[in-house]
Amino acid sequence: MVLHGVSDFDAACAQAGALRVEPLCLADALESTALVRAWERLEARADWPTQTRLFAVTLNDLIAAGPSRIMTVWAGADLVALLPLCRDGGALARWRMIGARETYEPGDMLCNGTAAADALAGAIARLPHPLLLDRISAGSPLIPALARAVWRRGRLVVRPAMACPHIALDEGWRDPESRFNAGRRSDFRRARRKAEGCGLLGCETLAPDADNFDALFDEAVAVEALGWKSEAGTAIATDPRQAAIFRAFFRAVAQRGDLRISFLRIDGRAIAMQMAVLWNGRYWLFKIGHDAAFKACSPGGLLMLHAIGWAAQARLHSFEFLGVAEPWIRKLWTQAEHDCVQLRTYPYNLRGAAAFAADAIVWSRQRLLRR
Repeated sequence: MVLHGVSDFDAACAQAGALRVEPLCLADALESTALVRAWERLEARADWPTQTRLFAVTLNDLIAAGPSRIMTVWAGADLVALLPLCRDGGALARWRMIGARETYEPGDMLCNGTAAADALAGAIARLPHPLLLDRISAGSPLIPALARAVWRRGRLVVRPAMACPHIALDEGWRDPESRFNAGRRSDFRRARRKAEGCGLLGCETLAPDADNFDALFDEAVAVEALGWKSEAGTAIATDPRQAAIFRAFFRAVAQRGDLRISFLRIDGRAIAMQMAVLWNGRYWLFKIGHDAAFKACSPGGLLMLHAIGWAAQARLHSFEFLGVAEPWIRKLWTQAEHDCVQLRTYPYNLRGAAAFAADAIVWSRQRLLRR
């Protein structure tokens, strides 16, 4: 695999069909103003903020130093589909979406129709390396397109993946407490009284700019580090690479005015935080955390209530939890979810056989553990 000149990736794309399919090195693609504008126009078809050019560009410089490509499909001068991919070095490495492993969030290809999806899927089916898309929309047009494309060329496996919870916002959510039953409202009041017993309680949602972004980001990361995520090893502060990725992405979003960092404070001290992105008229919650020392007053729940109300008052369409549909979200906040699936391709070659054998062992172990 090479980043310039002819490669097996290029050859696969060249055979995709009537529409023109071109693999582009991401760094080279950024030098084309026309492609950048075409990509941003195609974002009107996106379902997730991870499908945006800003996300891919920001993360590309920070992910593993393996090959990265954007598979693009063109109808004349019009960009009609794209999928940014990367993989680690090594003969058995798999292609994956840029940022999927780094942020654990869902994504998908961008396309404007079945023909474009088929052209992109045809190129994927001809790749000599397997493909792993950890979480994509269950209704993605890539799924039926790949089912058609891989026939006689390889194996396609589609398995359920963790869904993403969300709340569809309306006028009623401007007073979020009113949307819950009497028991939940009592819980909120009790938590608020406990918090007020510790000092002056306040919530705020801020739009960081170039001058205060780093200070607010660092404060939010410090709050997250005081909770259970540090012990679990999932806090941003415990992983310098994760910290660099989210700092770069959130800074780029802040430069557009679309980052929101929220805090719950007692006597000015932040005890809960959220970091979210405003995109496509929705509130996308990327990071949450709270100080475990204040667990008794449910700081995370009080801040969540504030953030949902803020999003409704801002006339956003929905509150998107991202992450996965964990039991506490289903129990306390919403059971509405965006269904996701995991998609894997295995070409009929040694690489595909090795990948399928490795996955089959994992699936067998999982079945045994469920018994």
